[in-house]
Amino acid sequence: MEFVSFAEQARRIASGQVTSAELVEESLAQIQRLDHQLNAFVAVLDERARAEAAQRDATPAAQRGPLHGVPIAIKDENDVAGLPTAYGGAAFRTPAAADSEVVRRLREAGAVIVGKTRMPEFGIWPWTETSANGYTRNPWNPMRSTAGSSGGSAAAVASGMVAAAIGGDGGGSIRLPSSWCGLYGLKCQRGRTSAAPNAHLWRSLGVIGPLTRTVEDSALIYDAITGSTPIDTWRAGPLPISLTEAYRREPGRLRIGYLTKFAGASADAETTKALLDTADALAELGHLVEPVDPKFPNVSLTFMAQTAAGVAEEAARAEYPELLERRTRTLMRLTAPLRGLAGKAERDGQAAGAAFAAAYFGDHDLLLMPTTPSPAVPVGQLDGRGALAATSKATATSGFTSIWNVLGNPAAAIPSGFSSDGLPLSVQLVGAPNGEPTLIQVSAQLERVRPWAQERPPLS
Repeated sequence: MEFVSFAEQARRIASGQVTSAELVEESLAQIQRLDHQLNAFVAVLDERARAEAAQRDATPAAQRGPLHGVPIAIKDENDVAGLPTAYGGAAFRTPAAADSEVVRRLREAGAVIVGKTRMPEFGIWPWTETSANGYTRNPWNPMRSTAGSSGGSAAAVASGMVAAAIGGDGGGSIRLPSSWCGLYGLKCQRGRTSAAPNAHLWRSLGVIGPLTRTVEDSALIYDAITGSTPIDTWRAGPLPISLTEAYRREPGRLRIGYLTKFAGASADAETTKALLDTADALAELGHLVEPVDPKFPNVSLTFMAQTAAGVAEEAARAEYPELLERRTRTLMRLTAPLRGLAGKAERDGQAAGAAFAAAYFGDHDLLLMPTTPSPAVPVGQLDGRGALAATSKATATSGFTSIWNVLGNPAAAIPSGFSSDGLPLSVQLVGAPNGEPTLIQVSAQLERVRPWAQERPPLS
């Protein structure tokens, strides 16, 4: 059952073909079998998950939610009652008193939380490596990185330990690990999901959402977790239809632009070929597909100021600040002058997003571009690197993704085949503001003509 989709697991529970208890036992068995090789989990909630599954199985059918009984994992920056919210590091010890809003909504919809997944400290780096917890490894090749910062979630889903896991994306942190681990990863519109009990995630940059193997799974989970609270700084406007409804509808003929290079970033030959093949597939589906060269805003300072403020705000919560990584402390010291610019950076990012939407999305529906410059790189990307060297390397890795956090647009990493040495390739499809339904529809079209979810990594 480990490679049955999240949505199909929910359907099988609803039809009585399988119980939540059986699915949770299988997930826990997979974690026990694989996690010592992959290092995806911070904590596994064996007994609590079993008890929760038993409760789900005892729930009358009329009271069951859309995710009823299906196991799911949670990235370590989200509060799960009874576990520390450690942000990937060693500086936090006190268990959270309550679930975060996204976790609360998942439980309300019936999902069973089986554990928390690893991330680099505060999600700073696009590789899931920490001094405290070592490397998280890629199921397609354990000597390769999962990317980050939602690397533990990606490894857990790609290997079949769970069918879906929650991540967060402040500069590419859902899309980058989805790219390197062969998953579907949609970064939603700014404000679509709640950061509560916090007011925001890295100021205006971050959103919370799932990493999945199928498009339907992402649509289903987003429908369950979408919504804001009075605490949230950012709130997206309502969508005209649910993402599950969008998944079931054809999009009509769209105008899609594509590019292979952006702001000095370029992809390797195999990634570029995969993108051009995807453009051809979209044209064969009936869309008008054309090369484009939009005028992009320069958002480097806007991104850095908000990142500096976001990391510092999370680090200020540390119970044992002396246990923060040296690289983190150095980075905070070096970027301290930028923190005061965060408010202006938020406003500048919103203005740039509106201007780009008017200029490009006024006559195009979608933009196709690379997700990552290459397939997964070796583990150990942070070894021997201080804050400045690591930042320079990280900027190159997230060169195609971070702009969409500044501008706020939804963007999806979509599997697009494999490299010559068997590593997943990915393309990124970017939507207009509040354009998640269109992204889901076109992603589903690509999934039907170029299916990927049946592929299994060696460690699975």
